[in-house]
Amino acid sequence: MRVFPMPTQCPVQGCNGRLNVTGLVCSECRTEIRGEFQPNEFALLPPEHLEFLRLYIKVRGNLKEVERILGLSYPTIRARFETLLKVLGYEYQDIPETGPSPEEKEAILAALEKGQISAAQAAEQLRALKKR
Repeated sequence: MRVFPMPTQCPVQGCNGRLNVTGLVCSECRTEIRGEFQPNEFALLPPEHLEFLRLYIKVRGNLKEVERILGLSYPTIRARFETLLKVLGYEYQDIPETGPSPEEKEAILAALEKGQISAAQAAEQLRALKKR
């Protein structure tokens, strides 16, 4: 029996809704399980993203090697990788910087420049800001 890839979108023209998995069958004993199951994010990838992910894993995450194999520029490969991350919901989130803010550092350096504090005091204040 031929096995087809699991469809993930409704084939009804104009709908394109996400299909839910409602049954599983054991290939050995034919036991059936009915219910509603949530496929993982990889199962829902469109074929072009899935193929890119497979190649990326095969070359152990080396984008330069993906570039060489596909014959595309590094910026194109990088853009495809970023799109894949976005589709998977793995977009990079800026992590708030810990330590002193630029304003705090600027205030200390301005005080030093005006002669209000010594170089040793400025260094001490900057070190204290880093320790917070």
